[in-house]
Amino acid sequence: MSVNALPAPVTKAGQDGLAALLADPGKALIALDFDGTLAPIVADPERARAHPEALPALTSLAPKVAAIAVITGRPAEVAVRNGGFADVPGLEHLVVLGHYGAERWDARSGKVTAPDPHPGVGAVRAELPGLLEGSGTWVEDKGRAVAVHTRRAADPQAAFEALREPLTDLATRHGLIVEPGRMVLELRPPGMDKGVALSEFAREIAAGSVLYAGDDLGDLPAYTAVDTLRTTGTPGLLVCSGSDEVTELRDRADVVVDGPEGVVGLLAALSNRLG
Repeated sequence: MSVNALPAPVTKAGQDGLAALLADPGKALIALDFDGTLAPIVADPERARAHPEALPALTSLAPKVAAIAVITGRPAEVAVRNGGFADVPGLEHLVVLGHYGAERWDARSGKVTAPDPHPGVGAVRAELPGLLEGSGTWVEDKGRAVAVHTRRAADPQAAFEALREPLTDLATRHGLIVEPGRMVLELRPPGMDKGVALSEFAREIAAGSVLYAGDDLGDLPAYTAVDTLRTTGTPGLLVCSGSDEVTELRDRADVVVDGPEGVVGLLAALSNRLG
């Protein structure tokens, strides 16, 4: 695995976050989105797999930090399967927080813990076929949420914009919210997001510093959580897995890397720096 130089943060807050992580890695939390961050975006989400060098980078880094958390909108067990995280020596400090933190998989136990599904998801699932007929979209059933992908439509962006209002109306009627992303609109229960999940886990492990890497609009709450942690004395580093489709994260990030390959390179460089 090739190891690139550790990129320099462009902000003072990011420089402080990286310095704190390097000074005391045993208290550092490394938190990562999955799709678009550890795994390249593909037309069929079922075919998404972690970058080939992701596992070597994670297994090298994990024993040197307090914990690694993969925070994803996917079901936890799907992220574990697509990431190849189960039964990997060196990843004992890994957790996967699925469905924006509603589910949790721990590498040590290999088990998923989760509350009962929201009843609105079943109601929405039943109504979507009639609403989407002829749109050229594809529905991903996540169990605790459903996601409408427009990437396969004749005009993906036009389909995305046309569906935002009707899907928001549908979600609202059944007590759900709509989470927009890269050519996807996800209908899911309210109350949990990646920011809540990140904040709660950081508090649980008493993290001394936090690195968060993401690529999409659903990662913005995690960025805000890191900003909040910074104001309360926990240094943080914001990494953007670069995308031309989403500029909001790029504008707020301390470090921008070139997609999952860049994220994996950063993790490998960080592990190499820690010795």
